[in-house]
Amino acid sequence: MNWQDRITVDPRVCHGKACIRGTRVMVSVVLDNLAANVPTEEILRSYPTLRPEDIQAAIAYAADLARERVIPLVPGAA
Repeated sequence: MNWQDRITVDPRVCHGKACIRGTRVMVSVVLDNLAANVPTEEILRSYPTLRPEDIQAAIAYAADLARERVIPLVPGAA
């Protein structure tokens, strides 16, 4: 999966947030839904411009970000 084919960042669209190409659906919205255990089929119904490949691209994008950025964790915080 080459997420760059399906995700774009344009300062004129959604304030420059990463969006699914050709839509105004932000990648963060897709990831928030997945994190909330919303089934893929429900996400696709809620955002009819999305395709299953867009959801996979959002996951791949997040994985790349996680490899590049370290978020410090507070020991013992849960």
